Amino acid sequence: MTSPRAIVIGCSAGGLTALEVLLGGLDPRIPAAVLVCCHTGSSDVEILCELLARHTQLPVVEAGERAAARNGTVHVAPSGYHLLVEHDERFALSVDPKVNFSRPSIDVLFASAADAYGASLIGIVMTGANQDGACGLADIRRCGGLSIVQDPADAEVRTMPQAALDIAGADHCIPLAAIAPLLNRLCLS
Repeated sequence: MTSPRAIVIGCSAGGLTALEVLLGGLDPRIPAAVLVCCHTGSSDVEILCELLARHTQLPVVEAGERAAARNGTVHVAPSGYHLLVEHDERFALSVDPKVNFSRPSIDVLFASAADAYGASLIGIVMTGANQDGACGLADIRRCGGLSIVQDPADAEVRTMPQAALDIAGADHCIPLAAIAPLLNRLCLS
């Protein structure tokens, strides 16, 4: 793997707490863009951004159409849209049909980020109640990126991380509390 330029994170049920722990542990000097897709069921992602901003020193923003993925910033997928990363590392939003019953879909974000970043991407699948993210994580691994999966035994809901392990495998399968320290080591060393 080359030096990480982006980190994509996917979660669903139990995801807010997991994101608070992970983002709260990230070093504010992290030199990568952080892209988050969380199934919230809410039509207003601003509330999620506000909640997450309370737990991290990194800026937390809603990803917007044609906005650039900025290093050291957490970009959250907006409600009701698939979030994609273009080759120029700018975002595109789509209202294409739901994938794995979800829009935004983790698989859609992960697959487009894998195409854009290749081997300089880290993909993370955490707690959740469906299989979204598993195929996208396989795409990341195929493109030379690094995969991290929350240990299903440690997850609030084990379905999503277990599906990721079954379909994509993982370079690291670790408890939630160990993910941010690993990212800090990978991105800052």
